Amino acid sequence: MEVFVENLAAYFLVGIFIAIVLFYYLKSKKRQSVSTEAKIQKAIEYGFHEPVSLHPVIDYDICIGSGACVAACPEKDILGLVNGKAKTINASHCVGHGACFHACPVQAISLVMGTEKRGVELPHVSQYYETNVPGVFIAGELGGMGLIKNAVEQGKLAMENITGKLKNFSKSKLDVIIVGAGPSGISASLTAKKNNLNFITLEQDTLGGTVFAFPRAKVVMTSPMELPLHGRVKLTETSKIELLKLWHDVLNKNNIKINESEKVLEINKHEGMFEVVTSKQTYETSTVLLTIGRRGSPRKLGVPGEEKEKVTYRLLEPELIHDKNILVVGGGDSAIESALLLAEEKNNVTLSYRGESFSRLKPKNLDKINNAGKNKTIKVILNSNVKEILDDSIIIESKEEGTASLENDLVYIFAGGELPNKFLEKIGIRITKKFGETILKH
Repeated sequence: MEVFVENLAAYFLVGIFIAIVLFYYLKSKKRQSVSTEAKIQKAIEYGFHEPVSLHPVIDYDICIGSGACVAACPEKDILGLVNGKAKTINASHCVGHGACFHACPVQAISLVMGTEKRGVELPHVSQYYETNVPGVFIAGELGGMGLIKNAVEQGKLAMENITGKLKNFSKSKLDVIIVGAGPSGISASLTAKKNNLNFITLEQDTLGGTVFAFPRAKVVMTSPMELPLHGRVKLTETSKIELLKLWHDVLNKNNIKINESEKVLEINKHEGMFEVVTSKQTYETSTVLLTIGRRGSPRKLGVPGEEKEKVTYRLLEPELIHDKNILVVGGGDSAIESALLLAEEKNNVTLSYRGESFSRLKPKNLDKINNAGKNKTIKVILNSNVKEILDDSIIIESKEEGTASLENDLVYIFAGGELPNKFLEKIGIRITKKFGETILKH
């Protein structure tokens, strides 16, 4: 009898312990749901909830609410849990890492391009990265995969496919010309070297492409990736400088030269081969791989004085700029990050944005620019447009202050970029609009 009572007491204590654990677990889940719902409401208020490009879509019939996808996302607050199911919060901030897709233990996540209402223009590309023009391939940001890890992987796979298909194309001195030396172009170049192809890589700016144009202090978010001829690169957070150094070292070690400051002007098919006309010379090649960015050329304001030397479209070394009167134009993350960096260097910074409020900014950037405006470390002028750029001043027109002249030494314009659609269409590449099309699915 004594043993029975002891066992009963033990079971009772275990039951109480389980009940307590369950109580606090459910309480924690409820608190998490309330927190996520509040974040979703805030995202809707700021216009962050609607996806603009590649984003996760959750199958609620499969999702078990493990939270693995939430923990895996390097951008944070893209996903959250509500009532035991994953939900999107700041969908517009998703950059297509795919970490959530790979982390889900029950394969409940798909990566989708665009939505039913908001389409995304992309060139037509097959599963082998070949466009509708045989012999012309596309990888990386231009094809919708802007993240460094994804772009590196696509550059490698595209070049492997080109290697396998070369026998189908007319033989030229060059097997392939790679256009663009960003993450995808670098990976493709290393793969071409590995496969003993005759190739050249052309870059209209500098090695690194879009990454090179990041402000020096900007952190590049990435995750472990396989770099051809180098191996596994285990990076979670790294500066632009560290990443560029890695690429320089790998290219130099493998004797790969990038033709920098050489812009491709035309690509024409000629007697079964491609004639690539650049700002420096003309090449003939069997195939072409385009690894250029979606931004194309910087969008200009089209105002008098924009051609002046003091006007530029990217910020490279903010730590070298001090005690200047600076105008930053734009309302995106690049504009805000640049304005903040310049203000830290004791410059007198004015930020001009044509919108009534900032939308689609990363939450941290939104908080920082709002605080900078309140603290008057940056003069923020909303509902404004630059009318003219003069040698030592700028004329700006705003809804609140009317037309005003401000002292000015430098102008940084971040008005987005012109999509290279005309360039692609001239080659014959078909542009299609993706309305909620699944790109990655288990």
